[in-house]
Amino acid sequence: MECGGPPPLFAEEEEAEDETASAALILSFQLWILGSYSTAVPVLGYIVTAVAAYLLGSIPTGFLVAKARGIDIRTAGSGNIGATNAFRILGIVPGALVLLADACKGWLAVQIGAPVVAQLFPGAPVDYLRIAASIAVILGHNYTCWLRFKGGKGIATSAGALVALVPWALLTIMIVWLVLFLLTRYVSIASMGASFSLPFATWFTAGHHLGLTAVTAVMGVLAICRHRRNIQRLLEGKESRVEFRKKEVTQ
Repeated sequence: MECGGPPPLFAEEEEAEDETASAALILSFQLWILGSYSTAVPVLGYIVTAVAAYLLGSIPTGFLVAKARGIDIRTAGSGNIGATNAFRILGIVPGALVLLADACKGWLAVQIGAPVVAQLFPGAPVDYLRIAASIAVILGHNYTCWLRFKGGKGIATSAGALVALVPWALLTIMIVWLVLFLLTRYVSIASMGASFSLPFATWFTAGHHLGLTAVTAVMGVLAICRHRRNIQRLLEGKESRVEFRKKEVTQ
C-alpha cells in the first residue's frame, strides 16, 4: 500500500481552495484598480477645472483694451487693470466693455466650464466643480500670470461667478453696494462693504448651505485684501470720490 501524498479527495479540496484564493486575489486587485480609477477621475476633473478657470480668469481684459488705445493702464490712475480704473482712464464705453468682459469670465467658468468638465470626467460632482471654478477664475483675474501676477481686484469677475453660483446673494450685495456708494460716493467702500456682506447674504439666500457660505467668504476676503491700497488712501484722506456734478469749465 503506497502512502506518498494526500488522498484524492483532500487534493481536490486543496486545489479548490487555491483557485478560490487566486480568484479572491484577482478580484481584490480589480477592485483596487477600480477604486483608484474612481478616485483619480474626480481629482483630475478638479485639476482640469482649476487650471482652465484660472487661465480664463487670467486674461487681462483691462490691460488689453487700454493697450489697444495706446495706454498702459498699469501706469495710469490707480494702476489697477480692473473696470473701475478702466472707467476712470478710458471712459464709459471702454470701461463698460472691461466690466462686461471681466464678469463674463466668471460666469463662463462656473456656468459653462464646470459642467463641461463634469461630462468629461464622470464622478466629479458638478456643484463642487463650480465652486472650484469660481475660486480659480477669481485668482486668475487677481493674479494673472501674463502680468507678473498683478491683476485686478476681482469684483466684476466675482459678480459673474456669483450670477451662476448664488444669484440671490449677488442681488442682495448689489443693493448693499448701491446704498454704500450713494452714501459715501466711494467705489472702494461700496465694494468692500458688499464683499463683507457676501457670506451672510449667501447663508440666508442659499438655504444655509455651509459649503457655499464658506466659498463666498473666501471670495469676500480675497476682494477686501485686494483693496489694501484703497484702505491706505482712505486712512490718508487721498481716496478719490465719484463726483455726480460736472465741473465748471473756466474760459
